[in-house]
Amino acid sequence: MPLRFTLPLLGAALTGLASAQTLIPLDSRPATRVLPALIASLAGGSPQVPQAALLGDAKRGADPEALMSWLNSRPASSDPLIVALDALAYGGLVQSRTSELTAAQAVARLEPLRAWQARTGQPVYAFITLPREPDATNRARNLEVVRTMLEWARAGVFKELHVTWDDALANSPAVREGAALQRQAPENVRIYPGADEVLSMLTARALTRQEATVRVEYSVPQAARQVIRYEGITLTQSAENHAKASGFQVVEGPADLTLYVFNGGDPRRAAVRISTLLRQGPIAVADVEKVNLGNTRLWRDLQTLRQHANLRALAAWGTPGNNLGSALAHARVSLGPVDPVRQDALLAREFANDVIYSSRVRAALRASLPEDQLNTAAGQATLLRLAQEYFPLRVGQEYTLKDAALPWGRSYEWDFNLQPR
Repeated sequence: MPLRFTLPLLGAALTGLASAQTLIPLDSRPATRVLPALIASLAGGSPQVPQAALLGDAKRGADPEALMSWLNSRPASSDPLIVALDALAYGGLVQSRTSELTAAQAVARLEPLRAWQARTGQPVYAFITLPREPDATNRARNLEVVRTMLEWARAGVFKELHVTWDDALANSPAVREGAALQRQAPENVRIYPGADEVLSMLTARALTRQEATVRVEYSVPQAARQVIRYEGITLTQSAENHAKASGFQVVEGPADLTLYVFNGGDPRRAAVRISTLLRQGPIAVADVEKVNLGNTRLWRDLQTLRQHANLRALAAWGTPGNNLGSALAHARVSLGPVDPVRQDALLAREFANDVIYSSRVRAALRASLPEDQLNTAAGQATLLRLAQEYFPLRVGQEYTLKDAALPWGRSYEWDFNLQPR
């Protein structure tokens, strides 16, 4: 099923009809390809993004030569390139864990990017990941490639390089690797846990050249000091990492934005607190209580109070880091001049994905069909039927669901088209 996208102008934006940021995502998933482009387009620009067919999926890696050919075909511009280096080096995030390439071969795939930057002089914001355990089959190779990228950053190839680690469980070697890399990293390199959200954060950094301030409030402050799953660090440290990576300075007092992090406790009390904070200034909400699953009571209460429409950003779709980074990136761009129609449409998409699908439709879909039957016409039809029950959706405008699909043939993520009435 061919998909159209949420924002009225994004179809043109994705084809690069106007000069703006150029994005090479980690892979073809909506969270890594569509969301960063939507954030980039908030200020009215037209981000250039490869079609999904050029990017990798769970079974097929991207063709780096095709991606570089696409990049070289873009018009000359002074706007930044935001790039996931794993897409060029290995074909994508999944492939970075198991690729049989040597370090020299992976770096050779990245050399055309260095040549492109030298030829165009365009600023490059890049990131590369340390793979997760136990999936990684050649950590030494990945680490050697990362060290080479540190030298490229030191030489000025990258305006900024983020080295992030993917889904680090307890005792993951990525935590130690990250600490060791930090000791040798130049000033334009940041090292922290993250993956799917990083392109969105780099997009925010490239769009907003000056830092804003953010105050972080937790629904259960004492629990925020505990080490969280998939990152190997505390929630408070993760929030600070993602805030800095998105262009924020974390402060204790009055700030340009309050990030409310729901990490457990009474969801009704949290909804009331968010309503109170909204009367004081801009608010974004990251729901990190569970992984890949928002708190339905919290969002139902916010929807009843009509406060979801007043947020600068919301996120509940993935790991704690995914949600913190997505919410902060969107919120950072929203603090500047933005198109209110696009802002409302992006909030609607976030609510449809993070709350309606992740917290409600996915479970119903899994109860209706086995996972191995989802990538069929019957599976797609069942998805659309189940999702339609939650629409129309009112944020600022009212939105209807026109079509939906499972782009990777699995229940974890969907893609969909919302149309304003």
